[in-house]
Amino acid sequence: MTPSFEQLQVLAQREIDRVLTRLPRHIRDATHQLAIQLQDYPDSESGLDDDLLGVFLGNSLASLDGCYPTPEPTEIILFLGNIWDYAEGDKDAFIDEVRITLLHELGHFLGLDEIDLDERGLG
Repeated sequence: MTPSFEQLQVLAQREIDRVLTRLPRHIRDATHQLAIQLQDYPDSESGLDDDLLGVFLGNSLASLDGCYPTPEPTEIILFLGNIWDYAEGDKDAFIDEVRITLLHELGHFLGLDEIDLDERGLG
């Protein structure tokens, strides 16, 4: 049986909190500039792929220190319905994928590209 979105939020938020508390202090402090949103699936009008697990939107940490950051909010969105589907309904796999997806998107926030993330096992 598929858990409700609210149940997935509780599981995901526990893992997000656990991950954030284990980050090095300077990275953890930088995440205060970042919103982490939880959604079920991407909105069909967003232009995002409908099977996306997560996305980083906004300015990387490097550009926030620059002169001309864009005015859009800096946020990570995790799509819990897609993560649950990707985990094939396995609670432990879901929690693992929440962690991996969060760290992947945090990597983008820190300025890492896909190659950098692949090299760190977060591709």
